[in-house]
Amino acid sequence: MSARPSSVAVLLSTLLALVGCSTVPTSSPVVEITQAPTRVVESVGIEPLPPAPGASPEEIVNDFIDAAASTVPRHPVARQYLTPDAAESWSDVGISVIGTDFATVTTDPGTVTVTANLIGKVDSRGVFTVADRGVFTRQFRLEQIDGEWRITDPQEGLIMLEPDFRRLYDQVDAYFLDPTRQRVVPDPRYLITGGSQATTIVERVIEGPSAPLAAGVQNPLAGVELEGSVTVQGQTATVELTGLPAEPSPLLAQISAQLVWTLQQLDQPQIRDVIVLLDGEPVVPDGVPARQTVEDWASYDPDAVPVDGVGHYLLDGALRTVPDGEPAPGPAGEGAYGLSSAAIGAETPTGALSFLTGTRNEPAGGATLLAGQYGGELTPVLSADSLSAPTVAATRTEAWVVRNGSEVVRVPAGGPPQPVAAPTLGGLGRADLIQLSPDGVRAAVVIEGPQGRRLYVGTVVRSEDDGSVVLRDLRAVAPTLAQVIDVGWRDSGSLLVLAGDEGEERIVPYSVGVDGWGLSRVPTSGLPSQPTSLGVAPTRQPLVTADDAIWQLTGGTWSTLVRGAESLPGTAPFYPL
Repeated sequence: MSARPSSVAVLLSTLLALVGCSTVPTSSPVVEITQAPTRVVESVGIEPLPPAPGASPEEIVNDFIDAAASTVPRHPVARQYLTPDAAESWSDVGISVIGTDFATVTTDPGTVTVTANLIGKVDSRGVFTVADRGVFTRQFRLEQIDGEWRITDPQEGLIMLEPDFRRLYDQVDAYFLDPTRQRVVPDPRYLITGGSQATTIVERVIEGPSAPLAAGVQNPLAGVELEGSVTVQGQTATVELTGLPAEPSPLLAQISAQLVWTLQQLDQPQIRDVIVLLDGEPVVPDGVPARQTVEDWASYDPDAVPVDGVGHYLLDGALRTVPDGEPAPGPAGEGAYGLSSAAIGAETPTGALSFLTGTRNEPAGGATLLAGQYGGELTPVLSADSLSAPTVAATRTEAWVVRNGSEVVRVPAGGPPQPVAAPTLGGLGRADLIQLSPDGVRAAVVIEGPQGRRLYVGTVVRSEDDGSVVLRDLRAVAPTLAQVIDVGWRDSGSLLVLAGDEGEERIVPYSVGVDGWGLSRVPTSGLPSQPTSLGVAPTRQPLVTADDAIWQLTGGTWSTLVRGAESLPGTAPFYPL
């Protein structure tokens, strides 16, 4: 194994000694190899060094991996570690992100094997796919060119250490529309830092959604072409399009909302407003100025929640409200139904709480789903041996549950239960928890399988022809967590998870992106014991049950619902959507 420090680390150490300061990453995804990294990687402006004279095969491979941490197009320094033929043909498209504690070992003369913890891969469109449990192994063959070792057979794509990836790449959401065209839906992409992000992300939107999401969203920009680069002057981005239909007016508002929500995330440079040109003429939908902002398209907000959507929870089967524990209106607040779980939907666009659904456990066994108007009478709509807690989304008035661990069922307000096909569910195990994303396009599912209770995210696909609904492409997003007990959508693109701490075998909260990137612990300071259930929603303070009472997260610390007051007893917290 090579013990020579990497060329990047040597240069960084010299510079840091001169300035007398250093910084380290403040967060990192949970990985299987937990030894602290030995290299410092924080300064974006530092470029890798070319091969050192007389470097050993292991040192060449080590430094080739370091050389991936470059913002220069086509990675010319990395190509210097390759033979001339390999340097000519090697493609640097795509990234394998690995942990910092990797090993390079000479297995045969001129052959070096790299072993690492694979965190995930990024494809040519900037889509991240989290890696399942396992070890990354890559074999390199080297030969001597003019007395210096060089790599002959690099596989396509970069191998990049996780801190380098965090340092050089930004997560930027490409936004598409949910099937009702009420909200924009995030599709995370990872773009190299720098001024080209505005053009790149618009190109990604025009290309379309990532494969897992594609069937569940609409893309009004499909078939449109971008004329030149996106220009940014001050805080204003200008996007010039061509190729829209002869009568594009029905699409103009949707396209504008899509572009504005996508571009306003950028801070290199920061973009405040967007001018959209169609064949050179400004696009000005009714009532919207030429310089468009997210405020002009607030109705498409992916994380909008009802203004009066306060937290709710259950106490002895009765529905209570946050923060004072007052009974919710109607029989449910009086405990008439003995609920064990509940969910509430709001009207669009008023935001008034309108749809209440909940489950109760029957004395003779089994469970019943009830539904009705918020504040009014509930009626039984579905029975089974077991039912998961119901879930709702903001874009449709319907509840979803898992029946008997294997069947996904949706119940439209005022309508009969409808089956939801889930073709990949049966092969994974038994599901006992499902949570729809706020936009209704994704569903998080907890499944008990051979490797424990794991978290999956699938895409909701609705047919316009026959009205059928399918939950497709269930994929693990937190494979290092095998003891998941609850999950909720912190916003449209990230999840809060209660899961087992592998090191200490206790339940703690985690945050993770919808694509599996950025798994990190959430503080537990203030909690009296392990949390057992949670309730989250965009822009709302997370709630958990711990010690049979309700706690909320405020400023990194869990506290009682009324700071300084006694904790209120309760279970199964949630927020309306």
